[in-house]
Amino acid sequence: MAPASVAPSTPAAQPALIRVPLSVRRRDLDAFNHVNNSKFLSYLEEARLRWMVTLPGHGMDEHVAPVVAAAHLNYRRPIEWPNEIDVELFVERLGNTSLSIGHRIVGANDESALYCDGNVVLVWIHRDTGQAAQLPDPVRAACTPS
Repeated sequence: MAPASVAPSTPAAQPALIRVPLSVRRRDLDAFNHVNNSKFLSYLEEARLRWMVTLPGHGMDEHVAPVVAAAHLNYRRPIEWPNEIDVELFVERLGNTSLSIGHRIVGANDESALYCDGNVVLVWIHRDTGQAAQLPDPVRAACTPS
């Protein structure tokens, strides 16, 4: 039985959060001379952090903060060095305590070069109890289309 194929995410209908340009570093490469799969997560983390610093309070406060609950990455093609990439983040699902952030990693000079897509689920939790917390108002506002 052939594996099911996963269609690339299409952010066009989703609210855009941020598009972050990044340079591929030589130290990101693995033994096959392309970006190691673990570095894709680092690129996504960098983009999420750059988005969150644009929010009042950085999307957290002394009582609540986000944690990564799940990460799904579809590796579409290897990223070679040297290279410039863009990491695009968009809202896939906005919940009461969680946010699913869709992502695409594309070539900075060629958007048709799709290297990765998928999503990361963030859940806001109470720092003291570890229990789920309501999304902070600035996060909800940033993720809701005007």
